Amino acid sequence: MNEGGSRIRRRVAVRKRNRPSLESIFASPTAADLQPGDEEDDEEEMMAGSRRKKTAEVQPVENNDSEEDMFGDYDSFAENSFLAHVDDLEQYMQLPEHRKHASDLATDDLCSESDKHNKLSVTTIDNFTELKMDEHTTNESRQEDVCIEPEPDLLYDIPSSQVLYFENLHNSSNDLGDQSTKERDCNSSSHKTVNEELPQNSIEQHQQTDDSSSKVRTSSEENRRKSLKEHLKSAMTGNAKAQTPIFSKTKQLKETLLSEEINVAKKTIESSSDDLGPFYSLPSKVRDLYVQFKGIGKLYEWQHTCLTLNSVQERKNLIYSLPTSGGKTLVAEILMLQELLCRRRDVLMILPYVAIVQEKISGLSSFGIELGFFVEEYAGSKGKFPPIKRREKKSLYIATIEKGHSLVNSLIETGRIGSLGLVVVDELHMIGEGSRGAILEMTLAKVLYTSKTTQIIGMSATLNNVEDLQEFLQAEYYTSQFRPVELKEYLKINDAIYEVDSKAENGMTFSRLLNYKYSDTLKKMDPDHLVALVTEVIPSYSCLVFCPTKKNCENVAEMICKFLSKEYLKHREEEKHEVIKNLKNVSSGNLCPVLKRTIPFGVAYHHSGLTSDERKLLEEAYSTGVLCLFTCTSTLAAGVNLPARRVILRAPYVAKEFLKRNQYKQMIGRAGRAGIDSFGESILILQEKDKQQVLELISRPLENCYSHLVQEFTKGIQTLFLSLIGLKIATNLDDIYHFMNGTFFGVQQKILLKEKSLWEITVESLRYLTEKGLLQKDTTDKSEEEFQHSFHITKLGRASFKGTIDLAYCDVLYRDLKKGLEGLVLESLLHLIYLTTPYDMASQCDPDWMIYFRQFSQLSPAEQNVAALLGVSENFIGKKASGQAIKKKVDKDTVNRLYLSFVLYALLKETNIWSVSEKFNMPRGYIQSLLTGAATFSSCVLHFCEGRAKQLYNAGYKSLTHLANANPEVLIRTIDHLSRRQAKQIVSSAKVSKQTIFLTFMIFCSVIALYFGHKNKNI
Repeated sequence: MNEGGSRIRRRVAVRKRNRPSLESIFASPTAADLQPGDEEDDEEEMMAGSRRKKTAEVQPVENNDSEEDMFGDYDSFAENSFLAHVDDLEQYMQLPEHRKHASDLATDDLCSESDKHNKLSVTTIDNFTELKMDEHTTNESRQEDVCIEPEPDLLYDIPSSQVLYFENLHNSSNDLGDQSTKERDCNSSSHKTVNEELPQNSIEQHQQTDDSSSKVRTSSEENRRKSLKEHLKSAMTGNAKAQTPIFSKTKQLKETLLSEEINVAKKTIESSSDDLGPFYSLPSKVRDLYVQFKGIGKLYEWQHTCLTLNSVQERKNLIYSLPTSGGKTLVAEILMLQELLCRRRDVLMILPYVAIVQEKISGLSSFGIELGFFVEEYAGSKGKFPPIKRREKKSLYIATIEKGHSLVNSLIETGRIGSLGLVVVDELHMIGEGSRGAILEMTLAKVLYTSKTTQIIGMSATLNNVEDLQEFLQAEYYTSQFRPVELKEYLKINDAIYEVDSKAENGMTFSRLLNYKYSDTLKKMDPDHLVALVTEVIPSYSCLVFCPTKKNCENVAEMICKFLSKEYLKHREEEKHEVIKNLKNVSSGNLCPVLKRTIPFGVAYHHSGLTSDERKLLEEAYSTGVLCLFTCTSTLAAGVNLPARRVILRAPYVAKEFLKRNQYKQMIGRAGRAGIDSFGESILILQEKDKQQVLELISRPLENCYSHLVQEFTKGIQTLFLSLIGLKIATNLDDIYHFMNGTFFGVQQKILLKEKSLWEITVESLRYLTEKGLLQKDTTDKSEEEFQHSFHITKLGRASFKGTIDLAYCDVLYRDLKKGLEGLVLESLLHLIYLTTPYDMASQCDPDWMIYFRQFSQLSPAEQNVAALLGVSENFIGKKASGQAIKKKVDKDTVNRLYLSFVLYALLKETNIWSVSEKFNMPRGYIQSLLTGAATFSSCVLHFCEGRAKQLYNAGYKSLTHLANANPEVLIRTIDHLSRRQAKQIVSSAKVSKQTIFLTFMIFCSVIALYFGHKNKNI
């Protein structure tokens, strides 16, 4: 028993089933459920039950295991309690024919009657108890029995997101527990609770029975009965001392009402009636929760219109588009709750970034707890494949684009895609953005092809060619220009500010001149007049300044603070000091010098160079108004919801690329906070040279979305074909071509394909995968027609598919692993770390050669041996550091990958991330991304390699000893595609070291994935 609250362990009482690993712990009713005088009535009824039992015919039953759940399905101390049955049974035991199996008989009797009673599902996590009541109360019964669902572990079935929610309520639940304890102590003087009085009476009654029957029993029988007595007494005494949840009648009535409303809502949805129930076919409790948690008391008119569309009522696929801040997400949430609560099916919500997933998890976990569904996070290193299959509660999966694709694959592979009732995609326009767009397209195409009952909802603020998306998703379309807060767009050229006006001849009209006294020094430092623009709104209102680069964000933040008056330091001074303190706490006492100078003025920068913990703290401070100004990159526009009164675009560029219309709309969409501001402003600063381009930017329509399925060759169409065949969605050319016609690319093939047809591209892609050894034509297929030829996935193909390895690197990975495992250096972990360093990050790496040379010169002999095996010499690094010409060709990706391995190696030695950041002159946010990438890639490599390990295990080689004693010739015949040389190597490695290199590497991959994932959480 935990001190902070009752911890009720789940158990299941099933007749004739042994449960040796489970304990039986009583859960008793409270004083509130028992009326004065019930004790006497119960005692009389128990005696009556005893008399009735004496005349009943007793059938022999099977022996009961000593550790079986002997309390059956009963936990009540009232009428028909287990103690009453024991009392009866002990009297039967006076007769020889009834002595042997008495405890089994009692259990069977209890189990047979358990269906007559109410059921109370109790799930306790630490000090917080969730109660779910399903009442079928009769007039004759006042007490409830407890029937607990069988579970292997209390915490196993609870997603981490909701466990965190319980932890956040830790203090409040402790307070509640203290209050309930005091109440019971106060009431004990007037009349005792059931926990205290009734069990004691029952024990005394049994003791009297023992005395009366002791003359006719043997001493061994007495000892056995006393042992049972002591066990029962000990269990009930412990239970009496434990704090138990208080089941108020009010709460029971509310839970019953909610259950009834859900049933009504379910019938309403299934019927063709126009009556939408209490809250859009949902219980009125949902409406109350939106008021309580989000302060939303009434929907906008467009939201009501959208939710009452015939297409929505008929569960047709839907695309809807509105400006940023229009309230799109609320409509999606209501539709998700309808699916979870009324149709009782799982829901997948796909979001573009990890930060948005975490924000949504935080916002919906409380709804899941109140309404009885799970909220599960699939982002970063989190997520289980396939997801846990649940019998009662349904799950809301909130995933990034990549994790959403893996989740859909796992559901298809296990035949559970039909359990997915709804897929919601936020920022649907991202389907046209590079490799991530290709992955999103694959996900939706697979859902459309494999499940005709799964509804798809897509939403975005920046859609143009909606007709193509409608055809692809077979969806209806709804749009509105509603915006809760008016947005005014401005352009700034020199000192003049112009308002964007589509009716004007050149698209803008003069508004005003900046009225701010600039010194000569300030003019040099701030030629764009940023100080003047931000001081018009801060600190009373919030402001965002979008900058082209990360370095520019930091420079602008410092520059603004240099010219702000000292009065800004006094605004919420103590809270700003608290922010600095918290930043130090999450960074092991370290603090960025730029933030140390800017936060006292209420200013901070925000970009990917920050760690996730730093970003979270700064975002919270900005949301609460402690910080009033962010200098940020364009990623914030598509990230978490951080609106502002004024949004300033430092320049019409993102890095060196000119701003796109979609990006511009995303950025200015942050201006204006619903419920706080009456209007929002956006100001784009431009130079005369960019004036014409900017005027075109503000007047032209949004960019079209185009499929990247073929353009992203290895991450697109090749990966798609490999998974189609691996999952057996489509295995011959004709079926694959048919599938491709249903994709977004298939819809746009006339626009995107100029030289080749879709059929030709399909044939070429399959041929390429076959030549690469990832696919193989089925030799048993005797069809003469090419389009009927079937394909099957090879071992390498399945490894690449299972490991979600980019096909551009799968053969390189296989070659590296094969070469590495032949000469793996185990004296140091550097070689193993190198093999689990992600390829994609290596290709983007630009090493600092002086730092590289310094780190290389500090390597031990074993570590230098690793570099030599990889073909990277100290002489090469030295020449690069000194700028000398190099004649010998060295693979650039290998050199870069080794450099990143040095970074990970330093982190593996428990070095602080700040010191590693300083040592390698890398942003700490980048190092954290490297950690995440390494953890993910290690997991991918593990799945890539596990095929051979599974083959060995399934063939009976389940230990190193088995391998050491194996005959290589038998291995060759047993294991597919195993050469004689490989077989001998496996056996000899096991004999020599009792540790196969391969298995060592597999274990290391598992450990490194867990370690880097855990270390990433603690940074």
